Amino acid sequence: MSECLFCKMISGEIAPDKVYEDDDVLAFRDISPQAPHHVLVIPKEHISTLNDLDAWHAPLLGKMYLAVKEIAKQAGVAESGYRTVMNCNQDGGQTVYHIHLHMLAGRDMQWPPG
Repeated sequence: MSECLFCKMISGEIAPDKVYEDDDVLAFRDISPQAPHHVLVIPKEHISTLNDLDAWHAPLLGKMYLAVKEIAKQAGVAESGYRTVMNCNQDGGQTVYHIHLHMLAGRDMQWPPG
């Protein structure tokens, strides 16, 4: 996965604006934020799309959501609220083919999202 942007961040080849890291996930500020708080949470394991998930990935996805919970708390937006989004493939809005969970907060989130 030497061409994967997010894998390069995990390996340290590229330094993201990191907000959280543990053994399984890395979280960093989005370079094109769509809200005052826009963080991407990625697994350290390369998984290209949601379609590539298997049942044994369930604990890893849970860890990604628990990371969001902690990031929201640290950012002071847990109580006011935040949105999480995962895109899958081109028509779903995915542009980097390494799954990632968006956490957006700090403004009123409208519905439908777009």
